Amino acid sequence: MVSVFTEEHESLRSSLRAFFANRSPESEVRRLMATDEGYDRDVWRQIASELGLQGLIVPEEHGGSGYTWVELGVVLEEMGRALFCAPYFSTVVLATSCLLESGDTAAQKEYLEGIASGDVVGALAFVEASGRWDEAGIEMAATADGDSYRLTGEKLFVLDGHVADLVVVAARTGSSVSLFTVDKGAPGLTTRLTETLDQTRKVAVVTFENTPARLLGVEGAGWTTLSKVLDLAVVALAAEQVGGAQAALDMAVEYSKIRIQFGQPIGAFQALKHMLADVMLEVESARSAMHVGLAAASGHEGAELSAVAPLVKAYCSDAFELASHQNIQVHGGMGFTWEVPAHLYFKRAKSMAVFLGDSTQHRERLAGHLGL
Repeated sequence: MVSVFTEEHESLRSSLRAFFANRSPESEVRRLMATDEGYDRDVWRQIASELGLQGLIVPEEHGGSGYTWVELGVVLEEMGRALFCAPYFSTVVLATSCLLESGDTAAQKEYLEGIASGDVVGALAFVEASGRWDEAGIEMAATADGDSYRLTGEKLFVLDGHVADLVVVAARTGSSVSLFTVDKGAPGLTTRLTETLDQTRKVAVVTFENTPARLLGVEGAGWTTLSKVLDLAVVALAAEQVGGAQAALDMAVEYSKIRIQFGQPIGAFQALKHMLADVMLEVESARSAMHVGLAAASGHEGAELSAVAPLVKAYCSDAFELASHQNIQVHGGMGFTWEVPAHLYFKRAKSMAVFLGDSTQHRERLAGHLGL
């Protein structure tokens, strides 16, 4: 298996796994699912002050640690394994990446230190009524208002948009896409939660009504920034998916050892052995793909992010869906019940499969990149 993780990374993994076992057990995940905010603010501050997780890829000059996407991958894999409920992906992967990739030093100075300290929660408002995760799906227009801009329109499926202190918005200035920042409490900015399949992750509809916004980066360069951010994001999502897939596989294997049928554990039956072996193969292959993606995201030589990202997203999405589905199959009828956590991973797998574009879209992207 291809690996970019060192002994130091595995040591970090061990510490994180112990932390999430204590602070994000199944009971806590279920508690937070039932809340509107969807996360524990005390734990959010703790992972910032004690573990420095929000500032992991933030440069040191802005209060962060300046690490790479490889280290971030370790964190996200363990969060995915534990179904950790927090606005981490929206803040660290999406909003922070937009700030960094935009090259806007003033915005970086204004927001990154707050993100690293855990004081600022970020979100990316991208998808509109078309449901598309590409440039053509962005239709909302921004109008110039002196030295600033005004936004009017609606963004859907905004991850953690209801708790965001900073919303990065994609909108059109003329025929091109630009990025803007909108602060919490801005005039005309409203949010409402959306009911979704995956209750462990909160998404919102964010509405702008003549809302003042500040340009992020250079006008018209928004898609250049966003295309890189989305490639980084699908690799980060793949790390979460691998963590979730491994958890689902482990759950299935453990149950197959204790469920007795016809006088022996069901794991002794050849059909089940073959099923679990197939799942293990897919999970390990997804893990290798994830490692290649993290290497590309971190700028390792020989790895081209734009080519690797769609492959990683498609493969890891399919692997997580398979693992979560087969976990339910192994549990039989009780696998569909609310009391068994198998459905939590199944719902997360289904929602993550379409988030940032589904497998079909990313296979088409890969084919186009290869000239097929």
